[in-house]
Amino acid sequence: MKRIVFTLLMCCVVSLAFAMQPQPVAPNVYRNPAEETRFHALASSLRCVMCQNESLADSQAPIAHDLRREILELMRQGKSDAQIRDFLVARYGEFVLYQPRVEPATWLLWFGPFALLLAGGATVAFVVRRRATRLRAQSPAPESPIESSEDW
Repeated sequence: MKRIVFTLLMCCVVSLAFAMQPQPVAPNVYRNPAEETRFHALASSLRCVMCQNESLADSQAPIAHDLRREILELMRQGKSDAQIRDFLVARYGEFVLYQPRVEPATWLLWFGPFALLLAGGATVAFVVRRRATRLRAQSPAPESPIESSEDW
């Protein structure tokens, strides 16, 4: 009985190993060098929705392969780069763009770092001036040589 259970478990493990083999992905075939250049420029400017820190051109995620295939198909349908980006933004949101558009929803993203830098600079200037004022108020005024009561 133990041998039968062990054999069944081993069959399950082996079948799982074969089930998880990645399927080979056929590379994209381009009609001409201009199409390939345009495709790579577009895929490099888009973010993989699964990996999140890789461009669509660099990602090996299955969804990235599908999106690359879809982008190439949209290009062949005569869609412009802007139309393809709009299609992907409508489907996945602004996150898919490596450089989000400048609009009210993304102002914080675009101008937030500059605002923080200005606020930090203003804070440093305020603190330095306040400390300088305190030091001047705490230190005694230097005696002038005429008013000195010291005899040489």
